[in-house]
Amino acid sequence: MAKSIMIQGTMSNAGKSLIAAGLCRIFKQDGYKVAPFKSQNMALNSYITKEGLEMGRAQVTQAEAAGVEPSVYMNPILLKPTNDVGSQVIVNGEVVKNMSAREYFAYKKQLIPDILKAYEKLNQEYDIIVIEGAGSPAEINLKQDDIVNMGMAKMANAPVLLVGDIDRGGVFAQLVGTIMLLDEEEKARIKGTIINKFRGDKTILDPGIDMLEEMTKIPVVGVTPYMNVDIEDEDSLSERFSHKNSQGIVDIAVIRFPRISNFTDVAVLEGMEEVNLYYVNKIEQLGNPDMILLPGTKNTMADLKWMRENGLEAAILKAQQRGTVIFGICGGYQMLGEVLEDPEGVEEWGILRGMGLLPTKTTFTTEKTRTRVTGTIGKITGVLQKISGKKLEGYEIHMGKTSVDAQKVVRFSEIAEEKKAAKEDGACTENVYGTYVHGIFDGDGIATELVRAFADKKGIPMEESQQIDRHTYKETQYDLLADTLRKYLDMDKIYEILQ
Repeated sequence: MAKSIMIQGTMSNAGKSLIAAGLCRIFKQDGYKVAPFKSQNMALNSYITKEGLEMGRAQVTQAEAAGVEPSVYMNPILLKPTNDVGSQVIVNGEVVKNMSAREYFAYKKQLIPDILKAYEKLNQEYDIIVIEGAGSPAEINLKQDDIVNMGMAKMANAPVLLVGDIDRGGVFAQLVGTIMLLDEEEKARIKGTIINKFRGDKTILDPGIDMLEEMTKIPVVGVTPYMNVDIEDEDSLSERFSHKNSQGIVDIAVIRFPRISNFTDVAVLEGMEEVNLYYVNKIEQLGNPDMILLPGTKNTMADLKWMRENGLEAAILKAQQRGTVIFGICGGYQMLGEVLEDPEGVEEWGILRGMGLLPTKTTFTTEKTRTRVTGTIGKITGVLQKISGKKLEGYEIHMGKTSVDAQKVVRFSEIAEEKKAAKEDGACTENVYGTYVHGIFDGDGIATELVRAFADKKGIPMEESQQIDRHTYKETQYDLLADTLRKYLDMDKIYEILQ
């Protein structure tokens, strides 16, 4: 039977996911077989397992940190928001249906057996389970029938570490207020607190820590710094959205849709010193980039309407006429076509005109495509022809099927699922490119050659460099995270709590 420890936070984006990933790495380094677990995750960044099942990306990151294969048992419930008051409900990697917030609130207790089954599976196979909560355990309107914070801690009989975010201010009020709003049994589960994202001289903080421990009777087990580690972040509050690199020689604008999903697709480009990658949700932010990227979205039709209404669509069409490369992935690829049809009300009933940059037509159906793929980029045209013939590996996750007028385009790639026949994917014409494959830029040499193509077009010499293997790079970042946490957390105390 596994030992367990749970990381809860005083709010969303307090740093639960990162702390959990770091602990997974530390326990792995110390010789334990570790699994992450989050009973219910709400996120638009998701992942397809080798079985073709869908799960939240945070637990994938934590599984990578733990050195184990991601499994839907690590995230049995995934909620993917489709609008402000509803989500697609995914249980054990499979879509159940779309539900309103109120409908799901009434339904979620029925999912407790699924949660317990998944947790028990991990309990039998691992030495330590690092459980992550969601939001705050002190949401008094949600505490009844909770299945992800203290309710989950009770189901797993797990001790809790409570994380507060000092970077936003008010960390003592966060921690004390959260604890005050818990009942006595819940308070007793909190065995330590962590002050996260600290910058400055800790000696100035020490008197406050003494007062905090006196008020709560709970030890502070660490004051962790604001960490400059490059770990994939699925949270919608991600600081990646404000990222800019003024030293970059190639400018890439990513459209920040209201329901943007799988924006980790551009992480490899974002990490290149030659690239200034920035996110855009207003026309005045667009500038004159070398490439405009339309990423995935949970609601293609609604987000296309959003672009149409705020003027971004017209600006992108003008940029394309000037020779700017337009690149669409998944939902972004669907938007580039001529027509989007939704005869079954999967997103929004009816027919919507597309951007008209590719001769394609997308029809939404209730069937969801979920699969991992490998393949080869075709003999594409335009600025990006340098990446023709490159090997790719990634995954498809989308509603809808897209038909292509093959007489007018070059297919972007040829891909295949494991043990299945190859199929054509995507399309390109002149400097417009579209594909369904998430992770397209992670393939060996693809990002480097893409950036080199833009540098060549601008007449800027680019030093010879080899694209860093994405897996190797991630491993160095997980080790850096673990090294940092070991320095600032009382790991002896945490192991004592774990026992």
